[in-house]
Amino acid sequence: MAVPEQAILAALVVPVVGAMLIALAGRLPNLRETITLLTAVLLLACVLRLLSGVMGGAQPALALFSVLPGLQIAFKVETLGMLFALIASGLWILNSLYSIGYMRGNQEAHQTRFYVCFALALAATMGIAFAANLFTLFVFYELLTLITYPLVTHHGTEQARAGGRVYLGLLMGTSIVFLLPALVFIWLVAGTTDFTPGGILAGKLGAAGLAGLLALCMFGIGKAALMPFHRWLPAAMVAPTPVSALLHAVAVVKAGVFSVVKVIVYVFGVDNLASAGSGSAAGWLIAVAGFTIVAASVVALGADNLKRRLAYSTISQLSYVVMAAAVLAPLSLIGAAMHIAAHAVGKITLFFAAGAIYTAAHKTEVSQLDGIGRRMPWTMGAFTIAALSMIGLPPAVGFISKWYMLSGAMEARQWWVVTVIAVSTLLNAGYFLPIVYRAFFVAPSDGIPGDPHHHPHGEAPLPMVIALTATAAITVLLFFMPDVPLALARGMLAP
Repeated sequence: MAVPEQAILAALVVPVVGAMLIALAGRLPNLRETITLLTAVLLLACVLRLLSGVMGGAQPALALFSVLPGLQIAFKVETLGMLFALIASGLWILNSLYSIGYMRGNQEAHQTRFYVCFALALAATMGIAFAANLFTLFVFYELLTLITYPLVTHHGTEQARAGGRVYLGLLMGTSIVFLLPALVFIWLVAGTTDFTPGGILAGKLGAAGLAGLLALCMFGIGKAALMPFHRWLPAAMVAPTPVSALLHAVAVVKAGVFSVVKVIVYVFGVDNLASAGSGSAAGWLIAVAGFTIVAASVVALGADNLKRRLAYSTISQLSYVVMAAAVLAPLSLIGAAMHIAAHAVGKITLFFAAGAIYTAAHKTEVSQLDGIGRRMPWTMGAFTIAALSMIGLPPAVGFISKWYMLSGAMEARQWWVVTVIAVSTLLNAGYFLPIVYRAFFVAPSDGIPGDPHHHPHGEAPLPMVIALTATAAITVLLFFMPDVPLALARGMLAP
């Protein structure tokens, strides 16, 4: 087996082995957490081992076994998958560091189970990122849902179980009712589900057939949180904050929008969807994604609970990726891929900040955050940078992805898309900037030394602050040095 193939196999196996070692070290917290961090570092090393070759045009592949003719569990690393794998493996290290501070700081129960499920979730994520065909992606997509269910229900309360039921019901329901029939139909029509440049459906279906099949796929990928199949995401907010960060930035929702872009580019084919005979095939998707962007932003605007506001912000931001992909212009597709990275580093920072505020000050509502920036300057400084990225303002990487999305929409004369991005940018500013203003420019209302929640030194445990500061720094760094993610995004469109 050649070195690249070994690296693919290692990226799948290392998190699984790590999970087993974490379980064995459960009674020794320091050892357990050391294993978690080492596993995360080893996974990133495996992914980086593949990076230079993939950027040079190589597409290493690894086939395991066939289930039926044309249905194979196989892996192939192309540039879009490489981008997703880099995001997930890189942010897992910082999320693990953050989790140590959060889980200990809040004296959470079942910490070993938490770290085991985290590692297994990253194994499933690598399977999705490196999937060579839609069948393999579907298998690991379902595994990711099942593995993250114990994380969503971590607290074991009735509220947690109710949130878990919504989470599992909607994600499993959409994939079984919509995505599985689409997978079977694609296999029957095309004879394969392999991800192929230019797609595998050219000449197989008319405009109506393409539009209907695309609808099954897009709504079947429930992790992309298109309305009306979005409620699982706010329901999952009952989970601990590191889980919310995993759901919203590292693995679950990114698996959703990654799958959307992958299916549009490599199954349907951009030219096939955009051709004269099927020009309306993706038009409905632009409308649905645009509605989701604006509607979710309006809900976020009225949400006082900080995690709920961030959850609806995620729903909105995910549909930027879907809408940009549906425009089918080269620049908008680059913007869609770039926004997967931009949203990941920005949103994980916002959730890290929310968890730090809860841990240090026991505050969960936006209306409680007056003056919190004076007590927690590092946390709220990081929050401010990430908020600028979500709005799409420099010097944060969200500006670059929005620039490409807008440029692509203008190039394609999709003025509805331009309008949606402009309106939603104002709404983003409307629900993020008041938090920043409250934090730094409004006097605290509860700074009484006798208050049990009064913390004169303010900040959360050091591992949490290090992690959120690092992700905020990456958000700025990628604005000034976006070459690697941009190169990977452009590689997706190479013949």
